[in-house]
Amino acid sequence: MLDIRKLRLLHELRIRGTVAAVASALSYSPSSVSQQLSALEREAGAVLLVKSGRRLQFTPQGELLAQRAAELLDALEAAESAVAGSSAAVAGIVRVAVFQSAAHAILPVAIAALARDYPALRVEVTEREPEQGLFEVSARDFDLAVAEQYPGSTRPLRSDLDRAELAADSIHLAVSADPRARVRANGLAHAADLPWVLEPVGTVSRTWAVQLCRAAGFEPDVRFETADLVTHIRLIASGNAVGLLPGLVWAGGLPEVGLLPLPGSPRRTIFTSARRAAATSPGVVAVRAALAAAVPAEHVPTGQGTPVGSDA
Repeated sequence: MLDIRKLRLLHELRIRGTVAAVASALSYSPSSVSQQLSALEREAGAVLLVKSGRRLQFTPQGELLAQRAAELLDALEAAESAVAGSSAAVAGIVRVAVFQSAAHAILPVAIAALARDYPALRVEVTEREPEQGLFEVSARDFDLAVAEQYPGSTRPLRSDLDRAELAADSIHLAVSADPRARVRANGLAHAADLPWVLEPVGTVSRTWAVQLCRAAGFEPDVRFETADLVTHIRLIASGNAVGLLPGLVWAGGLPEVGLLPLPGSPRRTIFTSARRAAATSPGVVAVRAALAAAVPAEHVPTGQGTPVGSDA
């Protein structure tokens, strides 16, 4: 009989790509992972992996077994969720990946409510960029991700994850008191000659911001690049830059900068994603409900909380 623990290693190799990445994720040594995969080949009676340069490549038999391993792991997780759901108690651990502005605006209120209502539930939170958080939920490193999607952007489809909208967050051009009159008079295009602060290259927010500026007829003069939105606010408030800030960054407080409308009044969508096999777990359900209740009223989207397909 095939060992589910070895099957998990094969599945992990399929999604992470290298033995070293599998070893790091599961706190094993690379040699231990390799030995277990070799033992799995003997148990299966088939060659599952072949060397291709410095990497391992799946044979057709290895690919098939890895797919079946993912199905088995999902079935086990669904069984665990069903057993947990049969109890009236909400307990255990829920691991949440969340990006920065959602952590500022929604998380503290949600965590306080969970501690009050479900004292036996432990919620562990780690800051992650949305794409990384979604991958790590799929890889079972986290149980739930809080992620974002910008207007007109898409991301890889993950059929193993669900999606529930959490907030509709408006985005504005943010300026200090000094250049505000100039920008208001001429709109976004007049910010072409001003220094900008944006998130790092490769992030969805940076790509969207650059596309917005190009549609207005200019390439933004990016002087400052950081993922820390608190730094964005400080640079903008001090008159050193302009930028694009979402409403949730203020966490219900008063803005510290001037906020000007953008063409089309764009909004980003904040959503949560969980593995479908674990989405009915009482802990995941409770955390999602607390997050939804913590969203400021002006950010609640129409149909909030309804899972919508597999486009996470």
